[in-house]
Amino acid sequence: MRKTIILLTATMLAGCNMAPKYVRPALPVPAELPREANEAGTDAVQPADLAWRDFFVDDRLRQLIALALDNNRDLRIALANVEQARAQFRVQQADIFPTIGTTGTATYQKSPAGLAGLGGGAGGIGGGIGAGAGAAAGGSTRFDIYQANVGISAWEIDLFGRTRNLTKAAQEQYFASRANRDAAQTALVAQTATAWLTMAADQERLRIARDTLKAFGETLEITRGRAREGIASDLEVRQAQTSYDQARSDIASITTVVAQDRNMLNLLAGTTVGADLLPNGLDTVDTTIANLPADLSSEVLLRRPDIAAAEHQLRAANANIGAARAAFFPKISLTAAFGSLSLGLSNLFGDGSTMWSVAPSATLPIFDFGRNAGNLRYAKATKDAMIATYEKAVQSGFREVADALARRGTIDEQLDAQRSLEDSAGAAYRIAHGRYQEGVDPFLTTLDSQRSWYSAQQSLVATRLARQSNSVELYRALGGGLR
Repeated sequence: MRKTIILLTATMLAGCNMAPKYVRPALPVPAELPREANEAGTDAVQPADLAWRDFFVDDRLRQLIALALDNNRDLRIALANVEQARAQFRVQQADIFPTIGTTGTATYQKSPAGLAGLGGGAGGIGGGIGAGAGAAAGGSTRFDIYQANVGISAWEIDLFGRTRNLTKAAQEQYFASRANRDAAQTALVAQTATAWLTMAADQERLRIARDTLKAFGETLEITRGRAREGIASDLEVRQAQTSYDQARSDIASITTVVAQDRNMLNLLAGTTVGADLLPNGLDTVDTTIANLPADLSSEVLLRRPDIAAAEHQLRAANANIGAARAAFFPKISLTAAFGSLSLGLSNLFGDGSTMWSVAPSATLPIFDFGRNAGNLRYAKATKDAMIATYEKAVQSGFREVADALARRGTIDEQLDAQRSLEDSAGAAYRIAHGRYQEGVDPFLTTLDSQRSWYSAQQSLVATRLARQSNSVELYRALGGGLR
């Protein structure tokens, strides 16, 4: 009964926790996200609550993202890291509980008769028991000792929370690895969508370059014909040839870029992407839904997985301080066994063979030459670093969302202006071409108009890409892409 009371008391004392009380740092950013001319509909949804399959409306892109989530190697690495952290947590968690094991031993010993009473030096407890055995031939004594027991070995009674805080730290590391895996998924979804849109835009640029090459080729042939008739000069022929060759060079360059875009999609998808999943050009309709929210609190940043991972790392550092503090106090451990001991195998579990032992021990550091103090300072410095890391993650997330909102607030106006510019440039080219054929304007005016139109078409594609990519980036920055 006395031993039971002692064990219960030790268990109650194990409620001590030397770790500081965790308090989440205040967000080091403004309370509200910017409102950059952002008008969202009343049916706007939170990106963190919106599955990526619902956010992207193009079925080919949905299938490609699903393919990437199944095969991307970076995501597989992140998943393996989660499993590693989970296993490490389970290993550390096991230290909280005693390890119960069973052992069985057999000792065979022969000693001179005159030394039979000293058999304990070789046979431990069995030597004492075996001392009463009869002498064998030759004046020697034979000992056959059998033992079986169940017990615990050097179990630390966690009076000051050292083991529990180490377990807490391992658990938070596991949670952090899981959040990092989620962050890898949101990044992969956004990267795949952006790469797909980029390839679509480059295909559109290639189409424009080919159409322009055809137009420049027709202009070149007309100019050569007029030169043969003495109407156009060799300078005009060379100028037309220059524009034609520039278009040829652009086609070669953009063709390479499109091939590289496909290679990027294959890398992100982790396999060869079929032609049926590739874009055919940048559609005029949006690839994503448009009703993302406006007027958001900065608290939404806490739902970003990278910020959640940083906070779990901070919690782990806080728990490590508790473990470092507990090292200054006594470390109490317990070794105990219960079993059977006999001089004969047939009597091992018979009456009178029961044995037990309890061996508590306590260790108190007196002079460690600053080891524990150094470990505590290291734990506190690590927590300070983790606080700064967490705050930087929040600030980086705020900046990403603010940048995306700033772009979103002006992109529609820029796109409208770019469309008007492309229309005007096309109309100017047609007018200049007609006036040149009538002999009103010089050839250089036509050539400049043609070049301006080509440039305006390319700029329009780039702006359309920026608009759709901005929606993807805002979705990612607000924590979307997990479900």
